[in-house]
Amino acid sequence: MEIKYAFWNNKGGTGKTSLAFQTITLYAEKHPTKRVLAIDICPQANLSELMLGGLDNKGSDKLLRLHGQLPRCSLGGYFQLRLPSPYAPPVFDAHDFITKPKTYNTEIAPNIDLVCGDPLLELQANAVNTLANNNIPGTNAWIAVIDWLKTFLDQVNDEYDTVFMDCNPSFSLYTQIALATTDRIVLPVMADDSSRRAIQNAFSLIFGLKLPSEIYASYAFDTKLKEARRPLPKVHLIVKNRITQYMGPASAYDAVLSAIQREIQNLLRTNPEIFSFTTAEEGFVDVMDFQTTGVIAFAKGLPFSKVKVGKQSIGSHRVQVKREYLDNSKRNIEQLVNKL
Repeated sequence: MEIKYAFWNNKGGTGKTSLAFQTITLYAEKHPTKRVLAIDICPQANLSELMLGGLDNKGSDKLLRLHGQLPRCSLGGYFQLRLPSPYAPPVFDAHDFITKPKTYNTEIAPNIDLVCGDPLLELQANAVNTLANNNIPGTNAWIAVIDWLKTFLDQVNDEYDTVFMDCNPSFSLYTQIALATTDRIVLPVMADDSSRRAIQNAFSLIFGLKLPSEIYASYAFDTKLKEARRPLPKVHLIVKNRITQYMGPASAYDAVLSAIQREIQNLLRTNPEIFSFTTAEEGFVDVMDFQTTGVIAFAKGLPFSKVKVGKQSIGSHRVQVKREYLDNSKRNIEQLVNKL
């Protein structure tokens, strides 16, 4: 396995899942010989529904059928297996929890496999958290639980070249399991002040930067990983997402994004080890609002390469995809993929 990416921001509404879907599908199309595994680590399972066909093509119904299999074909199904055996993995076959999206959605590249998301993750969260905080002589309970996904991926390590994870906008323990397993983080931000604060929170949560008190340091994610001699992930890309065509250099939106970029430049000087890039220009990519193109892609579970120009139906509604907007959307995602 060459590399693992996680799309994450602890703030919701940043367009993380639509970005992840378009990035994963284009990456697979551009690298047809690479074997790609997408892991949906979100109880809402929107990435899974998109991969399986979207709203119009009954992606939700297909997902429910996978949840109904024995064993349950999802990340929640694997975690369900681990709950009675949290500190030593039981005998299991990772393939029981992996789906081939092209079987359900012919527009998805054949070199993508999927571990589906599951609302069970939210129900399991308290139990997983309790197990991780148990005091067991001779066992680091937190690390044992944090390694659940690593144990899963170790079993299929030779079968995939690249792994993409779509994480929940939280810092729940199942999100920490994903972030402890990944190599690089793709962090989407919006052009609003809450995104600026969220990025500060993200660096505090993962890297322990600017914690309000030393009291928190011993409990911090980065402290626990370092004590176990585990590497921390690096921030690989910050995606300025859903920028509108009306943003000029004097706009309030631009001021917020410029403030975010200045903060990253400062961190590159003080904490360069947390980034995979050396200059802010390398680490940022702009993505314009997808507009109607995004609506069609989301509704039908389509990569942008499969979206057609012209009038189309979503349910009982007729909408139009304009060539200019479709080309812009393709160009933006290609720029993102080229930085992976």
